[in-house]
Amino acid sequence: MFTAAGSRSLYKAPLCKGLLLVLNGLTVMSLLLPQYQELFMYNLQAATHQHQLWRFLCGRLVCLDVKDAFCSSLLIYNFRIFERRFGTRKFASFLLGTWCLSALMDFLLAQVFQLLFEYEVEELPAGLLAPVFSLFVPFYLLIPRMPITQILGHLYITNKSLVYIVGLQLLTSSPFMWLLALSGLISGGLYHSNILWLQKLLFVPISVSRIGRHILEPLFSSSEPSSETPLGMGATLDIQRQQRMDMLDQQLLLAQYNEARRSTRRQPQWTGLFPSLRHRGQNRSPMQPQPQAQVARLVEMGFSRIDALEALRASNNDINMATNFLLQH
Repeated sequence: MFTAAGSRSLYKAPLCKGLLLVLNGLTVMSLLLPQYQELFMYNLQAATHQHQLWRFLCGRLVCLDVKDAFCSSLLIYNFRIFERRFGTRKFASFLLGTWCLSALMDFLLAQVFQLLFEYEVEELPAGLLAPVFSLFVPFYLLIPRMPITQILGHLYITNKSLVYIVGLQLLTSSPFMWLLALSGLISGGLYHSNILWLQKLLFVPISVSRIGRHILEPLFSSSEPSSETPLGMGATLDIQRQQRMDMLDQQLLLAQYNEARRSTRRQPQWTGLFPSLRHRGQNRSPMQPQPQAQVARLVEMGFSRIDALEALRASNNDINMATNFLLQH
């Protein structure tokens, strides 16, 4: 489970669910029908020298390697937090923008590699790989790093470590995967920073978004998950008790947050907030002041100042818990 990336399956992430189902379905079909695999090969030489420009479309959608399909699917699943946070249309615009930019970057990087090493890159790994790598840019910049455990005395394992490990596994799957990774990171950085107003040039139109909302979203939408969190198999009683405490803490925080939002318009202060289970018996003031640095950090991540203040109050100024709370709710 990635705390910062959320744990509510594919709820409110229909685009990610559609990508996982459709692209993996096409990958399975290409494996069952090998005679059609040539159509989905990302052959740069054929695209540039033989003017088969359609390869920039077909070759950059379907993975022909099972390992690439598996790793990219894991990354799309974990990056679903951006669709929940930004909305499906903005998330789709990011994928579209980076997909278009990375097509140009693939060609330019291949030309630079040929000039430097006198070796022509004929074929690159197929699939929606560069846009997946581009999502590491907002993942690195926007998702806070929360240590989970420490090994070997100095090496910290965080909530983001496993995502980076999957990315490294995908990076080492084929010889020229690094070119797609570099192309994706450059494209993600350019689009995220909005250089040359790229976000206003490459985006999903509102009309297309409405069509997708009425036709495709009902097909790929997921129901709201149950509030009960399953306990891990083989867990000791202490671990199960700790998991249950965490679940109850989250439920209390959600109740506090919702109650505070309802009472914001009625009274200037929050009163009667219940302390979390871990802090029972401690005398905490419900109007404990929020450090401005923590408020500013949450505002820089894209949340409104009011939501940041409310989340910090509900979490007793724990910025990690407040960030997790805002990302999920």
